[in-house]
Amino acid sequence: MSTSASERTDQRSEELFARVSTGIELCYQTYGDPAGRPLFLIMGLSAQMTWWPRAMCEQLAEAGFYVVRMDNRDAGRSDLFPGGTGLPETTISLADLVKAALGLPGLPPYTLSDMADDVIGLMDYLGIDKAHVVGASMGGMIVQTLAVEHPDRILSVVSMMSTTGKRFVGWQNPRLFPRLIKGGANSSTEYVQRTIEGAALIGSPQYPDTRESLISRAEETWERGMNPAGTVRQMLAILRQPDRTRALQKVTMPFGVIHGLSDRMVHHSGGRATAAAVNGAELDLIEGMGHDLPRELHERYVAFIRRVADRASA
Repeated sequence: MSTSASERTDQRSEELFARVSTGIELCYQTYGDPAGRPLFLIMGLSAQMTWWPRAMCEQLAEAGFYVVRMDNRDAGRSDLFPGGTGLPETTISLADLVKAALGLPGLPPYTLSDMADDVIGLMDYLGIDKAHVVGASMGGMIVQTLAVEHPDRILSVVSMMSTTGKRFVGWQNPRLFPRLIKGGANSSTEYVQRTIEGAALIGSPQYPDTRESLISRAEETWERGMNPAGTVRQMLAILRQPDRTRALQKVTMPFGVIHGLSDRMVHHSGGRATAAAVNGAELDLIEGMGHDLPRELHERYVAFIRRVADRASA
């Protein structure tokens, strides 16, 4: 008996855990029929897998994908990293971030390549040989790295609101700097307030989120676990990333780029540069979209992701 689209959508797992080959235990969740096309969703800096909206995951499952969303290392319920290559947690400071931003020598606790290896490790754990991948912000950097370093495992790539690692593209609005270096919240109430303030700064001006939705997501995020030290480690991985422009020029799998023209966190020059680097990449620049995933655009995202993935099948 065939499985209907609604039945596929209802196949949502609990939050699960996998100890992968990199030694990290990852928290993940699946949507849809395991017989569908595997699609991994990778989130951004300090963001948890629950920031991929449930409704969007359900729409992707309806479109025939077996959706796997995951907490990156150092975020949500995945393992907190213990310190890494010669850089104990206690030595990471604002000075380290400034040095990294200026391109001065130094080792991050881990790299975007290590985070990409986590994804491959989860694919192995689930018995998935090849998959489609979608990444947002830092997640876009990770899926680009997957395309470069693991091309035999990746069927198609969609990089959202991200950049190539090249300096002078994909910059942050200077108004955001005080927020980026601010310490972690001390309570759920403070974190909720920061989330509301942050949405006003980086959210989509044409598609503002509701206060109720922001509060709900913030409370869920706080309950799942906050990790300010992990955010700093992830930030160092971003600041120490290589410029992938030349490497992306060798990418041959179907590739798509989505970027908002109102993005203050990663300027749309980053998305333009990513698409320009990959031969045949499809670019969707969206008026009024900021650095988030407004529900009004879910249908557009899903159609784009499906179109890019269909090119791999063709």
